[in-house]
Amino acid sequence: MVWVYRPHLTLKKTNYMQNFNIDINKGRIEFVDNRFYATENGNYVPSVTTILEAYPKDAAFFKWLKDVGQDADSIRDEAGRRGSLVHELTEQYDQHQEVTFVNQFGKPKYKMLEWAMFERYVDFCNTQTPKMRMMEMHFSSDVLGFAGTVDRVLEINGKEYLVDIKTSNNMHESYWLQLAAYNELLKEYDYHVEGVAILWLNAKTRTAGKGGAIQGIGWQLLTKTIEESAQDWKTFCTTFDLWKSINEDIKPKRTSYQITHHKNEG
Repeated sequence: MVWVYRPHLTLKKTNYMQNFNIDINKGRIEFVDNRFYATENGNYVPSVTTILEAYPKDAAFFKWLKDVGQDADSIRDEAGRRGSLVHELTEQYDQHQEVTFVNQFGKPKYKMLEWAMFERYVDFCNTQTPKMRMMEMHFSSDVLGFAGTVDRVLEINGKEYLVDIKTSNNMHESYWLQLAAYNELLKEYDYHVEGVAILWLNAKTRTAGKGGAIQGIGWQLLTKTIEESAQDWKTFCTTFDLWKSINEDIKPKRTSYQITHHKNEG
């Protein structure tokens, strides 16, 4: 579900970002590689995060890889699962749903770190009282050649920011490239923000912000102006060119299944 609060801007939610097609006549469903999404014209374009796989890894990544060794894949997968879960909790919260730590039997539904990150998001909302302008909006573009999902557009202290929520242990330069690409998707729909920001829910901050810094215990809002983000857009374009050169003939993988099955008698 998507909310767009600007009355003067019409953004229509579409199904173009879905990665499956249902053919009722043939009785089949076809799943498409989740790294690609369909545009309005029926073409498939890669996601921004897929493109950023071509962005060079820094020395810290290779040190981490050496330290964790064969556990790297499981650690990565767990981090991805945790990030998705925290995103889901924040979305439920912003939809004014009640979010609870325990189930109907009084047992915890989440791990401590997952809930802690969600609590930090609640603290951000309570202390900064951001105004929601957009949430979980999907965009795909034939012109730009890629697709992406915008976490939030928030008005904070009178300025509108394109915000991405992060739960990683460290900040990575590629996050800013991701935001720069999302901003270009917004601009194609004639939606303009005044800055881009990362809401980091796993920050090392121990106090509330001073001197204009927007932060709390364990969370931090890092911002860039549109002018600063313009350089990140240039770097993203270079990365995209590299990705296309490596994946010149790549096409989305397709897997097809029957929609229904019925076991015959006898």
